[in-house]
Amino acid sequence: MIKLGVNIDHVATIRQARRECEPDPVWAAVVTELAGADAITVHLREDRRHIQDRDVEILRKTIQTKLNLEMANEKSIIEIAAKIKPDQVTLVPEKREEITTEGGLDVTRNLSSLTETVRFFQSIGIITSLFIDPDPDQINSAAKTKTNFIEFHTGKYANSLSEKEIEMELNSLIQAANIAKKFGLRVNAGHGLNYINVRRICDIPHLEELNIGHSIISRAVFVGLTQAVKEMKELLR
Repeated sequence: MIKLGVNIDHVATIRQARRECEPDPVWAAVVTELAGADAITVHLREDRRHIQDRDVEILRKTIQTKLNLEMANEKSIIEIAAKIKPDQVTLVPEKREEITTEGGLDVTRNLSSLTETVRFFQSIGIITSLFIDPDPDQINSAAKTKTNFIEFHTGKYANSLSEKEIEMELNSLIQAANIAKKFGLRVNAGHGLNYINVRRICDIPHLEELNIGHSIISRAVFVGLTQAVKEMKELLR
């Protein structure tokens, strides 16, 4: 069965809207794990718009499954990650003005720096993943970095409106996963996935884990976090 990583960033988004102490993303992580999540994902952004340094420090001490830290390939964040030592780091592109991550890394253009960062994290025992578009050239470049995982950006699939577009994007992801397998890369995926579109993503071969956040936290508003996680886990069976 495909594993579920739950991104709890938007629990912190609600907290930061009032600069209060609740809702607590650490509490959310505990509830999420008890509901059956296989990993907890958080994105420590440079502008600290939601997850804060203290959150990551406490999560590292309390999470019982896997802590996946999304982060930019930026010196100050790399230093924090090296100190905290999450189980996995997922390197993602980051723009200060964006609402959410808009696409995958350009590994080809940034091959040297990403290779150096991947090598550094692996040297201290941290699994690495690169968040990329399902593009053969980017997969080829990702393989050159010797990263453990790639995570496919599923935004184009999630935003497709017609059946023709959906099929085209799904086929692109399937082909990309097969290419990644030939390079010896392990495959995760995420972005824009919800309770309606996630089933067809499960048809992607070699897929190990989906990282889903916004739709789970949104559903939790109405049914509670435990139920929201359980419902998503059931869809992945």
